[in-house]
Amino acid sequence: MNKKLKRTLMALVAVAALAAGGAAIATASGGGDDDKSEQAISGGALNQASKAALAHTGGGEVTDTEVGDEESYYEVEVTRSDGSQVDVQLDRSFQVVGAEGDSDKSEDGK
Repeated sequence: MNKKLKRTLMALVAVAALAAGGAAIATASGGGDDDKSEQAISGGALNQASKAALAHTGGGEVTDTEVGDEESYYEVEVTRSDGSQVDVQLDRSFQVVGAEGDSDKSEDGK
């Protein structure tokens, strides 16, 4: 194989490797599954958000949380004793600003 062809092939392999690496980095930094970029509520905020959400739903178990949800500042997922789930949306002051259940209808009747 001549030197020019060998250099061209090596350059193509290097470009392909860089492209594959770039795609992997984009996926790892949030370009992929949205669920992986979610940040759970923690510390004292978790206690306050859980209390507010459970008061709104009339009880249940907090099964997931998120800070910076696209619909509100906090989102708390509550699973009720009957297995239904409600996503409670809270503002920065832990006030309920909305809720949505399994049926995709608003818990507030809207």
